[in-house]
Amino acid sequence: MTYTVFVDGQEGTTGLQINEYLAKRDDIEVLRIDADKRKDLAERKRLINASQVTFLCLPDDAAREAVALVENPATCIIDASTAHRVNPAWAFGLPELAADQRDKIRASKRIANPGCHATAFILAMRPLVAAGLLPADTQIAANSITGYSGGGKKMIEHYLSPQRIDAPRPYALGLTHKHLPEMCAHTGLSVAPIFQPIVGPFYKGLAVTAYLHPQQFTRKATTADIRQILADYYAGEAFVRVAPVDLDANTDGGFFNVEANNDTNRVDLFVFGNDERMLVVARLDNLGKGASGAAVQSMNVHLGIEESLGLV
Repeated sequence: MTYTVFVDGQEGTTGLQINEYLAKRDDIEVLRIDADKRKDLAERKRLINASQVTFLCLPDDAAREAVALVENPATCIIDASTAHRVNPAWAFGLPELAADQRDKIRASKRIANPGCHATAFILAMRPLVAAGLLPADTQIAANSITGYSGGGKKMIEHYLSPQRIDAPRPYALGLTHKHLPEMCAHTGLSVAPIFQPIVGPFYKGLAVTAYLHPQQFTRKATTADIRQILADYYAGEAFVRVAPVDLDANTDGGFFNVEANNDTNRVDLFVFGNDERMLVVARLDNLGKGASGAAVQSMNVHLGIEESLGLV
């Protein structure tokens, strides 16, 4: 069977990557919009409603506008913007989130693709909240280091220019990053984390680090206990790997490789530390599981086909 797909915003970083995934498949017919009609509402509306699945790779306001163009009840929208990620009428596009999440994605015609930082943070923290180890009102401190491709075309252009800044650059220092609402809504936390991301002078790769103190826990737990909670939660998941607690095996002489999951749709979870203080680190490709790969995975789930198709 062939499925018709339209990528609205196909020239952006996420849209280009989605098209790369789809180009490898013979079960997908991609509907193309002429370059001179990319902002033509009538043409976009026609293609959206002619598709079985439309990916929205647009700014928030443009994504909301695109959703308003949908008239075909059979068209599934997968929105990569932040516009609908905490809207209860939309399924959150993270199949590993909960036991019933795939059913929600399969049943919904409106799927909100998670943010890159949020995906890593949620996968790291949700099992600990669900297990009752972290109270819902715990305020977690976390940071994230990510490649510059996550900043879109303008940031990519900067890093390819002679004026590029090679030092890591912390940002969102007002502590109001746009991913905070979904970080709360989909972890079970009632308090927004203290979250501060950093962009590095490399193209892609992302690692979120969450800081834990045993005083935050409802019961005694070691690094091995934390690791076991994560491993039990994600048992059987093809795209989530929980590493053993082993500093030497998980680092290169004590240094952590942020880019090790690049060109995959995989998330790796690590627990570091000791009985006094701990870290949970989630690593992914910000353009893969952090964006385009996740969107294609949700499409596969929604269509009821092999979830890993085109992703491995």
